[in-house]
Amino acid sequence: MRHLIIGGARSGKSALAETLARRSGGPVTYIATGVPADDEMARRIAHHRARRPADWPTVEAPLRLAAALAAHAAPGRTLIVDCLTLWISNWIAGPGDDDSIADLGAYTSEREALLDALPRLAGDVVLVANEVGSGIVPIGRLSRIFTDEAGRLNQDVAARCERVTLVVAGQPLILKAPAPD
Repeated sequence: MRHLIIGGARSGKSALAETLARRSGGPVTYIATGVPADDEMARRIAHHRARRPADWPTVEAPLRLAAALAAHAAPGRTLIVDCLTLWISNWIAGPGDDDSIADLGAYTSEREALLDALPRLAGDVVLVANEVGSGIVPIGRLSRIFTDEAGRLNQDVAARCERVTLVVAGQPLILKAPAPD
């Protein structure tokens, strides 16, 4: 099953993904997209790592997400992707702190590879993403491009997932679920 978990920053998305993976009873692989580009981000990543069971291998995939998913998906295994929003940021803004925009052509190619791979992956995949479209339209060009791309990717991933959950204040709200048999 494909499951997209979306919500705001610090809403409980990752904790829900980890709880669902634990409940699966099978092996879990954590696919991390974050890059510790500064001290604050390094602390966030360390916090996430400390919370996970030691027997969950972590695969770093800041850019080549579709390839990482294909390499690690297996029947009975759960993959957690945390998170799509950081993955987009890695592609669009790159590692720098300036407001330059990376080559969107490479991102578009990787995005299509991800969307093509999702329905074919063996096992379960839980994807975490921020819902960034609930606020105002950003002033800066880079922020607008990022918000637009995040919204488009969330819509396209949600269309390929059997289940979609919105997390608000730690509470899961089911937006899409498989039809009962």
